[in-house]
Amino acid sequence: MPVKNNTPDVKNDVRILVASDDLSGGETLRDLISSWGFVGRAVARDEVLEEAQNFAPHVLLVDLKAQQKDGESLLPELQTRGIEVATVVMAEEADLRSLERTIKPGACDYISKPINPNNLRVLLNELATQLKVSEENQQLRRKLIEAGTLGPIVGQSTAMRRVMRLVEEAASSNSAPVSIVGESGTGKKLVARTIHELSARRNGPYVAVTCTGLPDDLMESELWGHERGAFAGADRRREGFLAMANGGTLLLDEISDLKVELQAKLLRTIEDKKLHRIGAHNGNEIPLDVRLIASSSKSPTEAMRYGRLREDLFSHLNTFVIELPPLRDRLEDIPALVEAFIAQSAEKNRKSITGVDNECLEILRLNRWPGNVLQLRNVIERATVVARRPLLAAGDLPVDIRRAGRKGPHFELRIGESLDEVEREFIFKTLDFTNGNKVRAAQILGISLKTLYNRLVRYQGKDRDPGVESSRHN
Repeated sequence: MPVKNNTPDVKNDVRILVASDDLSGGETLRDLISSWGFVGRAVARDEVLEEAQNFAPHVLLVDLKAQQKDGESLLPELQTRGIEVATVVMAEEADLRSLERTIKPGACDYISKPINPNNLRVLLNELATQLKVSEENQQLRRKLIEAGTLGPIVGQSTAMRRVMRLVEEAASSNSAPVSIVGESGTGKKLVARTIHELSARRNGPYVAVTCTGLPDDLMESELWGHERGAFAGADRRREGFLAMANGGTLLLDEISDLKVELQAKLLRTIEDKKLHRIGAHNGNEIPLDVRLIASSSKSPTEAMRYGRLREDLFSHLNTFVIELPPLRDRLEDIPALVEAFIAQSAEKNRKSITGVDNECLEILRLNRWPGNVLQLRNVIERATVVARRPLLAAGDLPVDIRRAGRKGPHFELRIGESLDEVEREFIFKTLDFTNGNKVRAAQILGISLKTLYNRLVRYQGKDRDPGVESSRHN
């Protein structure tokens, strides 16, 4: 008869699913963990996938044997179905070593049978604590998103808040692939790194590879690695980028520049969770647990149309798609970005720069920024280095930035648009520029405040999301 325990450090809302071929033994184990304050449920192992979807457990305790091949497919199938659960494998001591090799990518821990209640209780308490911390971190991240920051990502615009929410959702998933799309300089690598740092893989390796920089004849070897003697010049074994990222995250930047035939091999490797070095004998496969993040400055649709991106690979990456807006479509974020870049650069260069004066900030806000956030960061760093006063001034900026900024922002018009559409766009972009200040917007537009309000009433009924504009603005 299990003894009741009132230990206060166990959350009573942590759900634990026990899966075992011995249902009677599973129910006994369920009763034990329920007496510790958990919410337990027992199920036959062949019903675990269905029950996991219905019960949504935080922890799965699954009883496996080395000779049961279905155990190898169980954990990958959970991930395929999008079921994120901390899995603890229970097995006889003799089976543990074999199971660790074959299903290591999906299990967070192992415990030997017969079960020692004290060891199991310590393990479950640790997992419960980790879950609580993870939940608190998610709540904190949501608060930060509302404040306009998520790790190193900065921005209060509607578009960037949406990006931050997607990053937070992607980080909460441990294995789902991610596709990041955006112009050069919009921060794709920063977003990928942030997803890794906020995820459960944060303690694992993070490997970033630019496919454009891989020579065609070395791409396969660089990614998969090779054995000694695999080809001419292979004088030693080489670990590929996939092996280096095992247990962590692999970013493939400019994925459409990867050779199409290697895209097919990459997809097979990621889905099979097995790595085979070039020149390795059959059967010498390495269990692989890598989260794939792919980024591109090109439209995936266009890349597929021209045969540069395989449709099946894109479908695999389509679980989380994060589109980064160009800086010209989020000008309201410039003050916050400038503040962040000044702080970073001042610390790096040991300068006593505390901010930016109004004229300088206005020039920065009026610039077109074809190089996006990366260009802005470089400009601020250069200005911080040359500045002689606590506040950055217009004279600290490069001449081309001063000239371009004083011309002011603009947007293109397409032939075929009605005057109503042009006026509506002009009014809303002016409001974006003034951060919603209607008095200032009316002054710029050369109309009265009452006229502006009338126009807003007229156009407000039309759908508009100021954070997701088209790429018409230059």
